Amino acid sequence: MTRGPIVVRDQGTVVRFGVQDLMRYHGPLFPGGVAHGFTAMERALPLLVADGIPERREIRVVTAFPGPGARDGIELVTRAVTEDRYVLDPALARPERGTTLERYVFRFALGERAVTVSIREGFVTDEFIALSRVRGRTATEEAHLAVLKQEMADRLLAVPADEVYDVDG
Repeated sequence: MTRGPIVVRDQGTVVRFGVQDLMRYHGPLFPGGVAHGFTAMERALPLLVADGIPERREIRVVTAFPGPGARDGIELVTRAVTEDRYVLDPALARPERGTTLERYVFRFALGERAVTVSIREGFVTDEFIALSRVRGRTATEEAHLAVLKQEMADRLLAVPADEVYDVDG
């Protein structure tokens, strides 16, 4: 499935970002995280303004998700990291959803409007979370983790964003 692009304005100029743009910017290490960032933005950003095309340098982001792939993808589209509009806030996590899902929460805001999205079940596996948190992984574990990351990215990008992330408010 081809998804996107994410469309924003940069001082009046319309700019489009496909998932491959985000992957090139971030690099190959965390494809699942990039896919999360892309999908969360694809779901939330059009809801911030009436015409669906927000001004990229006015978007504020708060997330409980610490992954560098999502951070880099969001940075490319919004410039929020560089311009201090990106906040990693562990308090946004939803521990009642369990270890596997609790951190996959993103709040995007522009002006007075804010949209919070959270991952649905079935896209992040318990095995991925458990292995990603192992310290001192072996080469075999690293190779398996790389496979799990790519499989997660593929799952996230195989369906429309509104089937991956729920809008919570």
